[in-house]
Amino acid sequence: MKNSKVSVKVIKGDIQKALKKFKSKVNESSHLNEYKDRREYLKPSVVKRKQLKDAIREQKWSHEKESN
Repeated sequence: MKNSKVSVKVIKGDIQKALKKFKSKVNESSHLNEYKDRREYLKPSVVKRKQLKDAIREQKWSHEKESN
């Protein structure tokens, strides 16, 4: 994770616009994704198995898309 904080300045009291910017910056910085990953420990073998399943699923999907 980057050691950068996500911050947004509120201009002219427009909190809605600042909140929208803040949410997009948080998504870009992937702080939430890392937090979700760290909530539960997964063994390396489980991580590899999940990556393999995802790769197979993606390959099947792209193959079906090409054939149509």
